[in-house]
Amino acid sequence: MAASSSPDITDVSSLYGTTIGFALTTTVTTDLITVSTDKIVKINTMMVSNIDGTNAANVTVNYYDGSNSRAIANIISIPAQATLQVVDKNSSFYLEETDIVQAFAGANSDLECLVSYDVIAD
Repeated sequence: MAASSSPDITDVSSLYGTTIGFALTTTVTTDLITVSTDKIVKINTMMVSNIDGTNAANVTVNYYDGSNSRAIANIISIPAQATLQVVDKNSSFYLEETDIVQAFAGANSDLECLVSYDVIAD
């Protein structure tokens, strides 16, 4: 992990819960979340749904710290009309300032992603 300045969250000044959705494409560098300076993001839930009625589709989700990309979910096949729980309460994780979560699909117009997260400011 690259060196970064972790905000001190022992005395939190704000905590905002957010949910966002994305239609995933085959663009490898699609940024879902980029953490702002002096913030920490806690990813609570991430789900990817295959909305295609016939074909399975692959999803890849990566964590990027500014210099290294690490797989969270690597080329996982999601059956037609099924949902993959990528992150849940047992696998939640924190992102530090400038960290990025990226995702892409094996086929355009097949996968949709929903992410619930908390933005924490010191």
